[in-house]
Amino acid sequence: MDLADLTWPAVAALPKTTPIILPIAALEQHGKHMPVFTDSMLLGEVVRRTKLAPVATKCLFAPLQWLGNSHHHLDFPGTLSASPRVYLDLLKDLAECFIRHGFTRIAFVNGHGGNVTPYQQALFELKQQYRDRRDLLLLALTYWDAAGNPADTIPGLVQARMGHACEWETSMVLRLRPELVIGDVAAVPEVPHGREFAPGYRAWVMPDRSEPGHVGAPSAATAEKGEALFAHFAAGVVAYLERVVNWDGSWDS
Repeated sequence: MDLADLTWPAVAALPKTTPIILPIAALEQHGKHMPVFTDSMLLGEVVRRTKLAPVATKCLFAPLQWLGNSHHHLDFPGTLSASPRVYLDLLKDLAECFIRHGFTRIAFVNGHGGNVTPYQQALFELKQQYRDRRDLLLLALTYWDAAGNPADTIPGLVQARMGHACEWETSMVLRLRPELVIGDVAAVPEVPHGREFAPGYRAWVMPDRSEPGHVGAPSAATAEKGEALFAHFAAGVVAYLERVVNWDGSWDS
């Protein structure tokens, strides 16, 4: 079900255990060969495919939120971003609207790496606010984490993890909107992930890592890989939503 298509009485009549799905993404630079709307386009396609599954009839999907936390990309023109605290509060408010309407299962489905820390903190703060609500299920899932590493099941993938405007994302845009991929992708040089001071965390902005703005190996991208990646990720999101629908109230779910 799509929230945008319903009247308020129709929303009010839904069972309060109906999972509320809030897709969140971004509008930011994606290297010299990819459009700034990449994250939102790709998440939109994953969600579109998810809605084809039977479980989608038991969920309420809010419209995709295209504004994300992208301050680490602001050195590149075209990036639009909400600052971390503003974005965190936006996510809290979106979720709390549905809590106030009586719904008890809320899940963000995310399509941008920069949103991960804010959504985790937003849900952490909401849980403290509603700490005695054992019926309240507050979740977030980044779509490329939904079904295990696709490199384990999709032949020919060069990358073993998501990058930025990389083999994975470029492949999916080649599958979805090939006319938006600029130039000869095969000639785009690889920008390695690097060691990143792992296993610790290093604060960064994109120019620390990449002059052109991408990270990964876009030269390995193909539309065929893009189709396989979309199928893999959508299947993972579907399986996750089935768990949300079937939640029995326990911690071990």
